[in-house]
Amino acid sequence: MPSLDDLKKRISSVKSTQKITKAMKMVAAAKLRKAQESAEKGRPFSEKMNNIILNLSKSITDKDNASKFLVGSGKDNVHLCVVITADRGLCGGFNTNICRKAKNYFKDNELIKNLAPKVVEGVDKLKKWSESI
Repeated sequence: MPSLDDLKKRISSVKSTQKITKAMKMVAAAKLRKAQESAEKGRPFSEKMNNIILNLSKSITDKDNASKFLVGSGKDNVHLCVVITADRGLCGGFNTNICRKAKNYFKDNELIKNLAPKVVEGVDKLKKWSESI
């Protein structure tokens, strides 16, 4: 049977572990709250991008002289897909996930024939993946 001192040490050890666990939970909650706030701050940007694309498509009055990228070719097998990645540092995982989702979307829908990436972050990954498809 453990002595009284052993029991006291064990009790203090458990209390110390509980304090550490509680502090870790508080840190995790703060990080989650910060991530949720960041995600919500991005919503206006997403809505604005959606509005810009809709306004572009609605503003076409003369389809004969408009850019083929905006009007389309009239064929269902030609698509314009715009992939936008972040341009900030320390977000490699984020950019990689966006490029991976785009790659899977293109592959699943058999959309990649000619890939013409413009100068944006993540172009290298899209070029590399387009060669492997």
